[in-house]
Amino acid sequence: MAEARPGEAPADLSGPELRMWEAFRTGAVCDLSARAADEDDPHADRVWGPERAVRADVVALLLLHGPSPVPGRVASLKLRGARITGRLDLSGGAVAPYVELQSCRFDGEIQLSEARFGTLRLVNCAVPRLEAARLHTEGDLHLPRCRVARGIRLTDAQIGTDLLISQAVVQRDNKGRAVVADGMSVAQDFQGEMLETYGEVSLRGAKVGVSMNLRGARLRNPYGRFALNAPQLTVERTLYLTSIALDHVPGSNSSTPPYGLGLMPPNGRRQQRFECRGGLRLDDGRFGDAIDFYGSRFLLTEEQEISLRRIQTPEFRFVGERPERGRVVVSGAKVVKLVDTSTSWPGPGGLAIEGFVYETLAPRGHFPLARRLAWVEAATPEYSPDPYERLAAVLRAGGEDSDARQVLLAKQRRRRTTLPPAARAWGYLQDWTVVYGYRPGRAALWMVVLWAAGALVFSQHDPPPIKADEHPDWNAALYALDLLLPVIDLGQQGHWKVEGGWQWGAAALVILGWILATTVAAGASRLLRRG
Repeated sequence: MAEARPGEAPADLSGPELRMWEAFRTGAVCDLSARAADEDDPHADRVWGPERAVRADVVALLLLHGPSPVPGRVASLKLRGARITGRLDLSGGAVAPYVELQSCRFDGEIQLSEARFGTLRLVNCAVPRLEAARLHTEGDLHLPRCRVARGIRLTDAQIGTDLLISQAVVQRDNKGRAVVADGMSVAQDFQGEMLETYGEVSLRGAKVGVSMNLRGARLRNPYGRFALNAPQLTVERTLYLTSIALDHVPGSNSSTPPYGLGLMPPNGRRQQRFECRGGLRLDDGRFGDAIDFYGSRFLLTEEQEISLRRIQTPEFRFVGERPERGRVVVSGAKVVKLVDTSTSWPGPGGLAIEGFVYETLAPRGHFPLARRLAWVEAATPEYSPDPYERLAAVLRAGGEDSDARQVLLAKQRRRRTTLPPAARAWGYLQDWTVVYGYRPGRAALWMVVLWAAGALVFSQHDPPPIKADEHPDWNAALYALDLLLPVIDLGQQGHWKVEGGWQWGAAALVILGWILATTVAAGASRLLRRG
């Protein structure tokens, strides 16, 4: 390219480059497209001739040292249907004009490391690679419907308003990563609806100021452990990993965001699920409103996980499709409301909830207590009391005291399987007789039965008094009741000389009375505490 003073056009500009230069001064669109749909697709194999070619060096000169605008106009680069030859390198530069390139084809990678922009929009472009570590924009960074052959790098980038990569298709780089945006900061929304990636999406330590939207995205990484690797991700509002209703216009060349992606249609329209072929990691993430998995699908190997360790969010909506393989791990997570379905969780060996804290349950659809207990059992291949106690506490706080007792009873029965034979036999006896004290009515019934049996047995006996001149009249029923009721003295026990087998019978009634009375008292105290 011929040398030119700042603001002046080089002498060797081609016809398309001269048109671009002049359009820049007025802020008009420089349209180099062929006006035929089959010839203007930047992702097709058709060769674009020199009549559509502009050099990357000329584009860089225009953006960094371009001419002043025509009086009354604002200079901006709006280019459509162009082929940018060479490598566009704006590293470290400050680009003041507004930049929007639509349906353009880049022959070389785009290098924007440490560059500063106002707003940058690449719409439906074919890009070999986008290298933009530490990029800084005052406004938006938009990459909708772009296809990137060797990955996008946005490490430590700072996006002043929105990041939009909806409907983009991103292949992996030589390290197996499709998008690398560790430490990235987005001031407002991260929009990635119907994004397709073929490699790891890395968002470690990224921050999003409002919501992060991956509705209908398809993240695939058959080459590594994670399809989405985002530990310590912070989203101030909601993370959407959900399905999306399809109501967009394919191939639309709209220059207005969201570039052909329409509004959510009414129920009944076709939908595209959020699909993750590979592991997902959101460990230690913070989400200000919710994490939403509505309609999501995970296709994992046996070694891969949906890892949500120690996340914190007011609402966790796990209402997607049940993973057939792999594990779901929510150990140490803290949520206020758990929204789920009975069919969204994996079975035994596929779930870990140790230390999972939730305060309320809001199941969608029918989720009976038996299924909820199976959920806890599936998550604890080795017995642990914490999940049972957490579930019982949540049910009791919601006024479901009967269900809470059922959960604690299930905990005792599960614990019994870990005990040695003697303790296990004692557990079976407690379960059969008094249901571990969680049904005090049964203990009271046993007391009545034992009282009647004792009264009948002792009615056949006429023991001598201990003191001939100080004793009440013998009453077998009162004597049996006095033996059964601890603490209370009915004036019979201690006045009669009971020996031999009768003495053993009396001792048995005393012991059983203490056990059953304690059980009844414990049940009554639970009722009083609930009141």
